[in-house]
Order: sequence, then C-alpha cells, then structure tokens
Amino acid sequence: MDRTGRPERPARRVLLAGGFAVAAAAIAGCSSATKAVVSAPGTSPATGTSPAARPATPAAAFARLMDGNKRWVSGDLEHPDRDPDRRELVAQEQVPFGSVLSCIDSRVPPELLFDTGLGDLYVMRTGGEAIGPVVTGSVEYGPMTSGTPLIVVLGHQRCGAVEAAYKSIRDSKPLPGHLQAIVEALRPAYDRAARQGGSDPVETMARVQVKLTADDLRSNKDLAPLVKKGALAVVGAYYSLDTGKVEVLTGAPS
Repeated sequence: MDRTGRPERPARRVLLAGGFAVAAAAIAGCSSATKAVVSAPGTSPATGTSPAARPATPAAAFARLMDGNKRWVSGDLEHPDRDPDRRELVAQEQVPFGSVLSCIDSRVPPELLFDTGLGDLYVMRTGGEAIGPVVTGSVEYGPMTSGTPLIVVLGHQRCGAVEAAYKSIRDSKPLPGHLQAIVEALRPAYDRAARQGGSDPVETMARVQVKLTADDLRSNKDLAPLVKKGALAVVGAYYSLDTGKVEVLTGAPS
C-alpha cells in the first residue's frame, strides 16, 4: 500500500530493490578497492598514490627526511604512515628507509621532527648519542640486513647528557651508577672540544660528539664498504630545540 491507501505498484518495488542492490554493489566495490589499495606496499589508502614508496638511494632517503623536517618547522605536517592500514601493511615485514641514532632527550623524537611514520625509520636513542658495541650493532642492523641507505647521527641543542658529562670531566667528579659509562663514551668529544675552544663549550662538545660518532660509523669495517660503493650515507646533524630545524654538520649525500 502507498501513503494514499492504494496498492503499491510492483514496478516501484522492483525499482527500489534494484536501487538498493546497486548501492550495495557499489559499497562492496569500494570496500574491495580499498583493500586492494591497502595491500599494495607504499600506497596511500586515501588517495591510491605512492607517497611512502621507499627511497632507493642515500640522496633520496636524505631528501625525504629533510622534507619532513621542513614540514615540522613550518607546522604543515602530513603525519604519514600512522594509521591501522599502515600497521597491517608492515606487520609481517619492515623496510625502513633510514636509521637515526639520536639522544634520549624527550624533546627530540626523530619520528616527529622528520614527520615520518610506522615502519619508516630504525631509531636508536642513547644519552648524548653515546655508542658501544651493542649500539653500533643496532645501527648496523638496517644497512646490513635490509639495505637501509641512510644513517643519521642526530645531536641537539642544550643536551643534558653532554652537559653532565662536560661538568663531570671538567670537575673530576664521576657520575653515579652507569651514568659514568656515558661520561667515558663522551670523553673524546670533551677533549676535542677543549682544544677547539668556543664561547659555549657544551654546545661545541655536543656538535663534536655528532661528528666523531658519524665519522666512526662511516669508517667502521662493516659500513665503510657500503659507503664506498655509494649504497649508504652517514650524516651528522644537529637539531635546534628553539626552531625545530635540523642542521647538517657532515656527510650529506649529493
């Protein structure tokens, strides 16, 4: 019956049923298309484009990171690779395009300041970028097991670990517990910074530490062959807490 009390025409029922069927088919088709997009590596579920395709060279990986940092500085963030679709995509396999060794400082999270997402970076964080066998092995993991083409050693402004180590060495006052291990790891940077001089010895030491660590990684026996053949770049960089900008100190790939 229609609203006037007359029997509803069969043709209308057929039309409505057909319309619902078409709509259901369209929704199912969209769902299938979405699943196809999600399952394609490096594809954006929203657009079907490939903004997250893994950079294949050190220069391309470095450009990706620095573009992300520009967005961080300007506030024009993309927040890429941070949704359940990306989580599902990388659940079984990861192929990060960069490795970042940075400080433990809570104000310097590499994934945020480079505007990257899940599965994009290997990240190691130690006080003052101090390294030892386990840390070095962790940094080597990406380049040596999955061909990650870029390592960034990232120091930063007003580094508390560097300042504590500087004062400990300057005043000959060891730090408690295992903090002294950080001091000893940073001693070469202290010695070089003392020779180099400057108006702010802690900032000088922090920058020196980045350069020494990057040099050590670039020249170690396992990574040096990759660097020599152009498959890997080791970049030393410095982050400004005030501006959010990453400054390159050494090793930028051309």
